[in-house]
Amino acid sequence: MKIKFCKYHALGNDYIVIDPAQTSIRLSESRIRRVCHRNYGVGSDGILFGPQDCKACDFAVRIFNPDGSEAEKSGNGLRIFSRYLFDRDLVSSAPFTILTARGAVTARILEEGRSVKVDMGPVSFESTKIERRPARPQLLRRRVQAET
Repeated sequence: MKIKFCKYHALGNDYIVIDPAQTSIRLSESRIRRVCHRNYGVGSDGILFGPQDCKACDFAVRIFNPDGSEAEKSGNGLRIFSRYLFDRDLVSSAPFTILTARGAVTARILEEGRSVKVDMGPVSFESTKIERRPARPQLLRRRVQAET
């Protein structure tokens, strides 16, 4: 199996970027786990599969976790993907949009490529807006009782 890829890191995370236009290999869960494995593969915190065509945004990307599942967003992943686009001369310092599984984000290259800013949207601590959490109205200021 041969896959053309680039590997980037940002603030402790490393991702593999695979351009779908440069590969015909299908990314199955088992293949993603194998590629991301730190001992038997390239080793990474996930795969950024893009850029993909998008009518709603400038670019689209699929973000895969090392277990093969698809992530909705990743701040460092999107910063890495933005830098990848900059390195390929696909973007400049003007803001651009990227579609993720969780919606669109706006990114911008700063300081001639030395820094990347991604607007991830508003922060919420409402459990109903956080996937796979118990349905409680607010996660802050909750009293927790622990028994020993």
